[in-house]
Amino acid sequence: MKDENHSGTFSVPGCNVYWGFLMDFTRRTVLKAASISPVLFNVARAAKATDIRIEDIRFSYQDYTYRVPIKFGGTVLDRATILNVNCTVPTVDGRMGKGFGSMPLGNVWAFPSRTMSYDATLGAMKALAERVAKITAGCKETGHPIDLNTLLEPEYLKAAAEVSQRLKLDQPIPKLCMLVTASAFDAAVNDAFGKVHRLNCYRTYGPEFMSRDLAHYLTPEFKGEYPSQYVTPDPKPRMPLYHLVGAVDPIFASDIKKRVNDGLPETLQEWIRYNGLTHMKIKLNGDDLAWDIERVLNVDRAATETQKERGVSKWFYSLDFNEKCPNVEYLIDFLRRVKEKTPQGFERIQYVEQPTARDLKSHRENVMHAAAKLKPVVIDESLTDFESLVLAREMGYTGVALKACKMQSQEMLMASAGQKYKMFLCVQDLTCPGASLIHSAGLAAHVPTVAAIEANSRQYVPSANKAWEDRFPGIFHITDGTMDTSGLNKPGLGAVEG
Repeated sequence: MKDENHSGTFSVPGCNVYWGFLMDFTRRTVLKAASISPVLFNVARAAKATDIRIEDIRFSYQDYTYRVPIKFGGTVLDRATILNVNCTVPTVDGRMGKGFGSMPLGNVWAFPSRTMSYDATLGAMKALAERVAKITAGCKETGHPIDLNTLLEPEYLKAAAEVSQRLKLDQPIPKLCMLVTASAFDAAVNDAFGKVHRLNCYRTYGPEFMSRDLAHYLTPEFKGEYPSQYVTPDPKPRMPLYHLVGAVDPIFASDIKKRVNDGLPETLQEWIRYNGLTHMKIKLNGDDLAWDIERVLNVDRAATETQKERGVSKWFYSLDFNEKCPNVEYLIDFLRRVKEKTPQGFERIQYVEQPTARDLKSHRENVMHAAAKLKPVVIDESLTDFESLVLAREMGYTGVALKACKMQSQEMLMASAGQKYKMFLCVQDLTCPGASLIHSAGLAAHVPTVAAIEANSRQYVPSANKAWEDRFPGIFHITDGTMDTSGLNKPGLGAVEG
């Protein structure tokens, strides 16, 4: 079920954003690496002919009801609000381009609250989106999309604080929530940049288009390097699809209380046969050890039975606790018990995603060194900037979850850093439908060390994919457990058309 409403258009004649404090310091002025290293630079530079300026911003929303609910992090979700953004950009040399970005607002994940309702946190994100639109349209600086995002992000954070105060929220809008809200705007700018140059975006992250190297945004150890060294100009032609097993999803037919009867699979076993699945992501509760262990055992039993029927001998799992484990000891105990009960099932686990609280600074006791010896442990909700990546490494995390909803520009930096540090990389979903799934799939397909794509919308909100299915069948029709990503090479963000 879908409801559409247009929210706003912004084309501001002057720049309403104050940039002065950015003239000498990068947004990441203090980073904890081997030592604290402020990165100095001078924003003033000669403009490239390829640089763009943001001229116009338009945005709207689409609301959808899920066909079946999803449970993660202790919350059951049955709806989604999609933010769509269109932008217009002129280049310094006078060409004009248009871009499109789309992303679910994902307030339950990005802005969890025990005191505020779903509507309250969603309303806060919409209020912030209006501010983000004005700030983005008001910036008349020219540059590469990553430069523009670097300038705009501190202003987005200020806006989040101001919106929190104006709405008298029980808790301030967190940085992760700001990233999700702004991600469709940043995607639209990146998309426009690629389209105006008639190139796929992943061909625009090198020195021919960027005036500054990675050392400018990260640390001096990246001197002379560019994101183009860490992404591929062409996408991988096919990638395995990670299927989500939500905490209330039926595994066996006996788990179904009432069938949906809409023609789509309803149990894990049915989905394996329907899509030819070889990769399954298992949502766990993190506060009930016996239940979590039993859940993995049941998934492994169902998969083993079904894969045997299909003649498949190799498949994989990832585990996602959505930061609900009380401590790292819980995770270690869980992994050891799973290994005892199903050694083969344990071997099928590729990685574990964000087991404990997202606020790493407040929970320095949750070091992952011992757990990471058992399986790669991936930072997700905690990863909001380079500083948090550095802290996570110090605490023993060995992997990074990239997400299109954390802004394309930032994910190019995180993908570069993660690979330089030889960390395990994956791309995670936000139940992204339609254009946002194409954006997410493009990210996965162009980062060389990412092995699979997560795509949950086909399970929970297929209605949001309808308008895109015939245009991009390789992305939305899965038959052999893989997604055809070979077409994600068109101008802009792969195959996204505004």
